[in-house]
Amino acid sequence: MQSLIGTGVALVTPFKKDLTVDVEALKRIVNFQIDNQIEYLVVLGTTAENVTLSSDEKELVIQTVIEANANRLPLVLGVGGNNTSQVIHELQNRDLSAFAAILSVSPYYNKPTQEGIYQHFKAISEASQKPIILYNVPARTGSNILPSTVLRLANDCKNIVAIKEAAGDIVQAMQLIQNKPKDFLVISGDDMIALPMVLAGGSGVISVIGEGIPKLFSEMIRLGLQYKVKEAYAIHYRVANGIDLIFEQGNPAGIKEIFKHLGISENTVRLPLVNVDDNLAKRIINFMEKL
Repeated sequence: MQSLIGTGVALVTPFKKDLTVDVEALKRIVNFQIDNQIEYLVVLGTTAENVTLSSDEKELVIQTVIEANANRLPLVLGVGGNNTSQVIHELQNRDLSAFAAILSVSPYYNKPTQEGIYQHFKAISEASQKPIILYNVPARTGSNILPSTVLRLANDCKNIVAIKEAAGDIVQAMQLIQNKPKDFLVISGDDMIALPMVLAGGSGVISVIGEGIPKLFSEMIRLGLQYKVKEAYAIHYRVANGIDLIFEQGNPAGIKEIFKHLGISENTVRLPLVNVDDNLAKRIINFMEKL
């Protein structure tokens, strides 16, 4: 899993103004990441508005990214949910040959116990032919994967190789880093604390802001991995305001506003998400122009 050290980005699904998937814009986004030194791409995660896509649209997104990437970067596919048997069915029936790993979010809405979370991922592990990255994002799922549960899974399931830790809790992240198995990766899922996590011993980030400013953000993470603290924090403080801005009115509305500013895609999102308001759009554009 050395290929997943550094900066991965959670790809958006660009839509045309008529709300259909914009295939050409998606190709531009993929090439923008590759041209600007991102380490890997994450397909059909939360930022992709995955829950609003039909089965056919998901397949279109997957095939578009595979073709545009042309084996240049490792790919990670989001395969998760709150119905364990449905996740297993997808793993057993989807062609995963193009992907280095899957990213699987902790069950949402059901609010399982820690034992339920453990059994969910253990069952997925037994069904998966690919390495698994756990995804802990309590703000979206309503429940936290405790470090003890993560470590239990990491030790019991050899194909559970990493966690995208997005609890926004640096103490919890440090507990994971301190006690994890040697080769297990702790990946930040929170752009604002990605650098502190890396400097504490984390393996990188799966980023949203990095998709809009890939060259600068990935350089920050590389400097962090080299423990060049002063140089890395110099970049962090240049981009920190932008991180706050893109999440102020929801993800991916903010990052799509950056792509519109860059001329790469429209800023269209699907309901129940809405575009950022005019005031925030102006502040995002001002941030990008100053940057």
